[in-house]
Amino acid sequence: QVQLVESGGGSVQTGGSLSLSCIASGFQFGDYCVGWFRQAPGKEREVVATLGTGGGRTYYADSVQGRFTISQAGATINLQMDFLKPEDAGMYFCAAAHLPLKTLLLSRETRPPCGTGSGDYESWGQGTQVTVSS
Repeated sequence: QVQLVESGGGSVQTGGSLSLSCIASGFQFGDYCVGWFRQAPGKEREVVATLGTGGGRTYYADSVQGRFTISQAGATINLQMDFLKPEDAGMYFCAAAHLPLKTLLLSRETRPPCGTGSGDYESWGQGTQVTVSS
């Protein structure tokens, strides 16, 4: 059973940094995409960044490109967030998606990028809150 546990949220001023972590268990790294999503009050959940585990590609939403970095260290998926803005505030969720067999049969270099819709991911953490004050 896949389990995802986020941590690292908190409150920071505009321009500050936070580092989120997601400890993943119950799956074979290399067979999954993982993603960080966020949801602000009254808004839809949106993708922030995705990563193909085991050395796959990364993707960043335009709004965070150049400021956020997603990475994997063992069983932990990290999201380093720098130069935070008030519009970055929200609940941040870690999510995992098992890749279909036809994708797993491809080399990591030729695999398509990870999905960016919340419906592409079947496992979710409980979320961690990020607050950015101006």
